[in-house]
Amino acid sequence: MAIVNFGSINIDKVYRVSHFPAAGETLLVDGYSVGLGGKGANQSIAMARAGADVRHIGAIGTDGLWTKQRLSDEGIDTDGIAVLENEATGHAVIEVDPSAENKILVLSGANAALTQDQIDTAVGAMGADDWLLFQNETNLTEAIAAAGKAKGVRIAYSAAPFIADKVVPLLDMVDMICVNHLEAATLAEGYGGDMDAIPVSRLLVTYGARGAEYRDDGHVEFVPSFKVDAVDTTGAGDTFLGSFLAAISKDAPGQHALLQASAAAALQVSRHGAADAIPTADDVHKFLFSRA
Repeated sequence: MAIVNFGSINIDKVYRVSHFPAAGETLLVDGYSVGLGGKGANQSIAMARAGADVRHIGAIGTDGLWTKQRLSDEGIDTDGIAVLENEATGHAVIEVDPSAENKILVLSGANAALTQDQIDTAVGAMGADDWLLFQNETNLTEAIAAAGKAKGVRIAYSAAPFIADKVVPLLDMVDMICVNHLEAATLAEGYGGDMDAIPVSRLLVTYGARGAEYRDDGHVEFVPSFKVDAVDTTGAGDTFLGSFLAAISKDAPGQHALLQASAAAALQVSRHGAADAIPTADDVHKFLFSRA
């Protein structure tokens, strides 16, 4: 079973700041780093490090050739990543303050240049037991969901960045949607405030430091977050989802998948960086053993 991820690929430029600057303020930064990021790339790496068979479909510019190599080095199939001559690789400018909170500016770049041919080729090669994953950081999200539904594969939708008017029309095409608790509440407002009425069979909801829950056809599982000293929350949600979907794709019970994902996210926020901070399956195993 493979997970085919139609996902963004970004170059992350991270600035460590004493505080978030106000309008018109010039602020000297305390540190700077460049790394691989983007919700799609982060999730692919999280899934691969959790032991899943991952195929990444996306696009980069010639300035981002190293990002494709990084994904390949993780054991991810990168044959579906297009290299475009006239587009810049997507990038994010990230400010991180001493409390590990962040503010992020994103340029879509090549992430907004996926083609229907890429979708048709990738989905056409999928098997019935495969999962398709996509987010809102690329173009053609409706076409991706429609192709997956027509193929009959299982579809997970990481509905971020969250725009309700964009998310709602896709609900009847996906099997699982992944949102935070505020986004889940926003969706539920259209269904009488009942999260169980949101028209998807599986709903993954994160509550930040409180924990996360998984609703599967009315059955609800909840796991609290592990308490750790957070230094950088960038990519925590992507790590959580990637680890969770890797487990679910192997038919793990919801409670087990939540526990694995919670541990992975706890480890990730205790390290600096996004993709570089994502733990391996062995890291997660050792962490859970130490907390038993």
